[in-house]
Amino acid sequence: MAKELTLNDEKVISKIYLLRGQKVMLDSDLAEMYGVETRVLNQSVNRNADRFPEDFMFRLTEQEWTNLKSQNVTSSWGGRRKLPNVFTEHGVLMLSSVLNSEQAIAVNIRIMRVFTKLRESLLTNQDILLKLEQLDKNLINMGHDVKMHDGEIETIFELIKEIMEEKIRPRPRNPIGFKIIR
Repeated sequence: MAKELTLNDEKVISKIYLLRGQKVMLDSDLAEMYGVETRVLNQSVNRNADRFPEDFMFRLTEQEWTNLKSQNVTSSWGGRRKLPNVFTEHGVLMLSSVLNSEQAIAVNIRIMRVFTKLRESLLTNQDILLKLEQLDKNLINMGHDVKMHDGEIETIFELIKEIMEEKIRPRPRNPIGFKIIR
């Protein structure tokens, strides 16, 4: 359970990749987080293959694997005999029913919370984009020349950036434990 305490949102987010239009995580990254060997994770998945349809898990092609390795400059990939499996959000969720250790459950909860945050952030961004489009249409419909209002529009965009950064930034939390009074 000590591993779960060191697993923060940034580490999880850094292990999420966009492949084939889906957010996915590599089998080796998940195995590391769960505290098991990659082969053990894949053996568990293979024994329960009916739980992992193509939209939950798929094997990378040689080209996808090459592209993914080239995007990550670190040399921590090591050698692999087989192409890696990647798991979508639903596949990661299904892993919790296959790997039933305390650490796997705790890590899965953390990963699901990160996926939820990413989805909420995306929805928030879509709302902001829709409002910007409406604002743009209103300016045009009112007959104002957009160039006249460049300074005002730039200010609006700066405020939007501040709001978005505020929502993404984690809130400060009160520490848990005993307080030392001196």
